[in-house]
Amino acid sequence: RNLRECILMAESSLKQIDARRNHSRKRLEELKKQLLPAQQYAKGKACLYVTGSYGRGEASAHSDLDVFIVGKALQAEASASQLSPLNEICFKAQLIESSRSLGFPEFTDNGRYLIQFTDQSFVKTLGTPEDDVTNIFTARLLLLLESQPLVESTVYKAIVKRVIAKYWRDFADHSGDFLPTFLANDILRLWRTFCVNYEARTERQPDDKKAKGKLKNYKLKHSRLLTCYSALIYLLALVRLNGTVTPQDAIQMVHLSPLHRLEWLLAQSAFAEAHTEVHQLFAQYEKFLATTDRSESAMISLFLDKGKSQELFAEADKFGQCVYNLLAAIGQKHRFLRML
Repeated sequence: RNLRECILMAESSLKQIDARRNHSRKRLEELKKQLLPAQQYAKGKACLYVTGSYGRGEASAHSDLDVFIVGKALQAEASASQLSPLNEICFKAQLIESSRSLGFPEFTDNGRYLIQFTDQSFVKTLGTPEDDVTNIFTARLLLLLESQPLVESTVYKAIVKRVIAKYWRDFADHSGDFLPTFLANDILRLWRTFCVNYEARTERQPDDKKAKGKLKNYKLKHSRLLTCYSALIYLLALVRLNGTVTPQDAIQMVHLSPLHRLEWLLAQSAFAEAHTEVHQLFAQYEKFLATTDRSESAMISLFLDKGKSQELFAEADKFGQCVYNLLAAIGQKHRFLRML
């Protein structure tokens, strides 16, 4: 009976999720059309990809646009991009004009994060102190965890392949039992960086800023958590199924949204015992999507209400417990689970 109820809840939640997916798809298609003139600057040289709620395919009418520009390096060891500085300016101008014409919110901090990275910087700084300071770490991990290409998908795929090859550099010597601990550790680092940044940057006074901080925490405990742990659960499941994870497996994971990774689990009969946990996750996430289908000011008003705030964080705790339960059910005390 409990499984049947979970399935019914999941089917109901998928209606909500499908609505978000349809909205995201429609808006991104509109944006891609508007960005066609930008192709002349980026062709074969750079890509533009979207992350955040649009990258996850779950955007609402209130969602903003989070994008990254990554160019192919001029030379194997150089950080300079094939997308020249002047063409980069033209490319960004087209991006800004297109987003405004479609009614997207202005880019954060007047475009502070609209900077260009290179594929070389993505692999060269991996694991170094520069990785954190220059925001390359976040750009690289979100590329792998919740991205969709907007301009030059061929370049996008090539960059994904190069980054995965770096994380899988020891695969040839351990192809039969390779554990993706290098990538897993970076995903865990991203999750904990999100958590630490929240604690360090969130203001507790006055009440409206405190409420805004609670909103960030609420989203952290749902969408950010799922972005990171859907990937970890997916990788863990592959290890349980095959005893190894190939670079091709990892690339396939990149092309799945966090929710699609959970849907993939439902297609694996080997994990039938964990399907109840997956359905519960869908049901809890649907509640989160329904709650956040409001403007930021309306959401802040919810968190100014102490009773409502406590209710929402109780739901967030339930979601976190569901993620943990699924991780444990898939892991079954496997040594890779211990590493996570």
